Amino acid sequence: MFRTARPDDFAQIVHLYRQLNPDDPVLDDGSDAAAYQQILDSPALHLFVLDVDGVVVATTYLNVIPNLTRSASPYAVIENVVVDESRRGTGLGRQIMAGTLQAAWDAGCYKAMLMTGSRTPGTHAFYRACGFSPDAKTAYLARPS
Repeated sequence: MFRTARPDDFAQIVHLYRQLNPDDPVLDDGSDAAAYQQILDSPALHLFVLDVDGVVVATTYLNVIPNLTRSASPYAVIENVVVDESRRGTGLGRQIMAGTLQAAWDAGCYKAMLMTGSRTPGTHAFYRACGFSPDAKTAYLARPS
């Protein structure tokens, strides 16, 4: 079942994020739980999950951003797309991306964007199969030094 994340999904989502970014430090100061609650409380931020028999098996994070161009239509940024390692290749990724994109369109977004750091051809093929074009824009990334 595709649904919005709930407060009690926190541990399962963090488990998926560990698969996505295994080198991230484990936070024990509660800052991750505080950020999670802030996301849940923000009307323009949407954390989605796929729930199979009470287990969160996939997640995406949709940010709907207000905009002054394109007839004041918002745009969407999708982040942190992850399907549990044991369930990859089963169609769950396409299912959660379809729900996430539909939520963006329902919010009136005129486009949805995402970036991936993956160099795996299968990851890029997955995003193309979900309707994303790698040729429409050029992405640049800056980080603090």
